[in-house]
Amino acid sequence: MSLDPMRWLWATLTVGLWLAGTLWILWRARRRPPAEATTGEILIAVASQTGFGDELATLTQGTLLAGGQPARIVPFTDLDTPTLQSAGRVLFIASTTGEGDAPDTAAAFVRKVMGDTPDLSGLRYGLLALGDRTYREYCAFGRALDGWLKTTGATPLFDRVEIDNGDPAAVTFWQAEVAALPGVAPASTAAPVIQLREATPWRLVERRLMNPGSPGEGVWSLAFEPVDSAPHWVAGDIAEITIPGPDGPAPDGPARRDYSIASLPADGRVELLVRLMRHPDGTPGLGSGFLTQTLAPGDTVPLRIRPNRAFHAPEPRVPLILIGNGTGIAGLRAHLKARAATANPAPVWLVFGERTSAADGFYADDLKAFQDQGVLTRLDRTFSRDPGDGRYVQSVITEAADDLRRWIADGAALYVCGSRDGMADGVRTALETALGEIPCRDLIETGRYRQDVY
Repeated sequence: MSLDPMRWLWATLTVGLWLAGTLWILWRARRRPPAEATTGEILIAVASQTGFGDELATLTQGTLLAGGQPARIVPFTDLDTPTLQSAGRVLFIASTTGEGDAPDTAAAFVRKVMGDTPDLSGLRYGLLALGDRTYREYCAFGRALDGWLKTTGATPLFDRVEIDNGDPAAVTFWQAEVAALPGVAPASTAAPVIQLREATPWRLVERRLMNPGSPGEGVWSLAFEPVDSAPHWVAGDIAEITIPGPDGPAPDGPARRDYSIASLPADGRVELLVRLMRHPDGTPGLGSGFLTQTLAPGDTVPLRIRPNRAFHAPEPRVPLILIGNGTGIAGLRAHLKARAATANPAPVWLVFGERTSAADGFYADDLKAFQDQGVLTRLDRTFSRDPGDGRYVQSVITEAADDLRRWIADGAALYVCGSRDGMADGVRTALETALGEIPCRDLIETGRYRQDVY
């Protein structure tokens, strides 16, 4: 894969999207009848699990401000019934996580606000639902929110917009709806379309098999260096890679994959941990197969780093309990590296699970170094296939429940990274048993229990 063709490809796609978006917005604006300008502030309420919703909230705000319409972004954690009743107009951006769940940041809103049916007859709203059609409950939270709003008497400004896995055409459609709202100056439609941060070329400089001899599929450490300048990122952010189809560009548009970043900007590169996934017929998965089998050192890929505020670390003085399994250790390693670069950080406890200690002890040397530095004050590792162990990470939570309660009482935050099925659900159940269902719920609603799971 050479550099120049990739640059030409992305330049062509960028110009094409800009032209299509501009023409679409112009058409939408002219299609609607003129309406009296609205000078009141529009609220943009966002519930995001992996940061994409936050990006779209910023994009939406930029579109409104460019048209002279005041707009303010508010997280769902700050939404209550009085706010909605006095808002006038709200644009909701609602992600769906797992099998139809609301993001953790919307947990309190779902329980306290959606659990009732207040009178919101004075509210006009637009709704952007984010989802992934590979999951059975596609856009379920956004659809549930839309239905609830209608039962309260709120009036839609336009039909619900749904975005499947970041589809750029749907993003442009949403932006057109926003740009055509009353109060947004038509002159703004002649301006360039405000875009999300673009993917740029990154070169694969290292790929290393991390678990030779493992009873599970291979896990590779991959390192990418920017061809040009690198953006800033922090622990918890996500690398979004555009994956080509097996015969070139994917037929239904770019195939994107998200990966937890295991490194920091000071390392000079983005480091990932990728497990080869296989379909039932044994063929490699599109993303993992491309990255671990097809892509060669020296090749470039389009990569962009997406801020993921929902998994950013608390202040260094806050104790951390990091829990994960498999490739989830990547995102937790970044948090450990960030703490190592901080003077006098609070204690950190890592609970990590994999198959065998002989083959699957990912980043063992790094963890030893963190212990020697005093950054990692407690380490519990479980290996489900080892004779004499056979435990999963949730077993540690059960066994160390007294210690866990002491850490929580001291103000610790819990960060979970890894597989949703099995690990994350098991951890949640074990925590509810150890702490109680209501205290566990309170940790989620106050932002002390955060997840980056897949």
